Parts: sequence; C-alpha cells; structure tokens
Amino acid sequence: MTEEAKKTEKHKTLVQKDGAFFFPGKKGYHCEAMNASFSKKTNEPKKEKTEEKDIKELKKELSETKKLAETYLEQLKYLQADFENYKKRVLKEREEFVNTANENLIKELLTIFDDFERSLVLIKNKDDLKGLELIYENFLKILKNFDLKRIEAVGKKFDPYYHEVLLKENSDKEEGIILEEFQKGYLLNGKVIRHSKVKVSGGEEK
Repeated sequence: MTEEAKKTEKHKTLVQKDGAFFFPGKKGYHCEAMNASFSKKTNEPKKEKTEEKDIKELKKELSETKKLAETYLEQLKYLQADFENYKKRVLKEREEFVNTANENLIKELLTIFDDFERSLVLIKNKDDLKGLELIYENFLKILKNFDLKRIEAVGKKFDPYYHEVLLKENSDKEEGIILEEFQKGYLLNGKVIRHSKVKVSGGEEK
C-alpha cells in the first residue's frame, strides 16, 4: 500500500467525540487532543477565580469613586452657600454705605431747608415770596424722593423715639400732649435722623 493510501485509510478510521479525535492503535483508540482538552479544563477554574477577583476590585473602586463624588458634591454645596452669603453681605454693606452717605448729606441739607422755611415767614414782598415758595417746593420734592418724611408733632402724644422735650408747661391738654414744635423732626427710610424738638403739656392746671 502506498503512503498516500495509508493516510487516506487512517482518516477513514478517525472517530470524533467531545471535540477530540480518536484513531485506532495497538491498544484500542487513542485520543490525539486529550492533553489539550484536559489542559483547557484544568485552566477554567483559575480563570473564573480571576474574573471574580476583577469584579470585586471593580465594585470596590466604584464604591470609593461614588463616596469621593459625594464628598466633592457636599463641598461644592458648602462653597456655593458661602458664596451666596458673601454676595448678600456685600450687597447689604453697599446698601448701608449708600444710605449712610445719603443720611449725612440730607442732614446737612436740612439746615438749609430750615432757613427756607424761616424766610417764607419773614418775606413780605409777594413776588419774592412766590419765587421762594417755588424753590422751596422743588427742594421739598427732591428730599421726598429720598424717602424723607416729617415727624408729626403738635397735638400728638409725646413719643421719646420721635420727639425731644425742650419745654413742659401746664395746659388744658392732658399730660404728654405736644403743644408746640420748635424744630421739625424727620425720618429717612423709616429711620429717625432728627428728633422733633417740642413743648409738651404737663397736665391741666390745678
């Protein structure tokens, strides 16, 4: 038999089972792929353990990353809150600065305003009086635009928050009623910038 014929005869007698080829030998069939098959099966448990270890490490890393992200988020929230408080504080300080500057200016202007009012009483010439009244009204309008308001006095009950007593005398009015105002008092944005200087009743004469 030729060599080619022997090879063909050998292939005809091969038997395949479970991924391995068996061929007849002197002591029955011999598996050529047996060693490879056994080697493959032997490595499978080791591969599974490696995969389990990798999964555990990934879970651990994911958990640590999540905790770190939560920490950064909390820090960001605190920083944002601090920045908002800083903005509010700066705006409040700026507003207080402007109000203080306005208050100081208007206090100085009130002295001029008092002079205007005294002049209106003293001037007899009607033409001069008319011109001065016009200036006075414009001046008063400007001051009102800054939320300047007069403190009510005559006929009101004395209030130490708004009024300053310069004189007290008995009258037909009950005690504490304001009889006369010597100098007008003013509020700026609801704050007293000058108390009203007044005379109050000490009660009815006995």
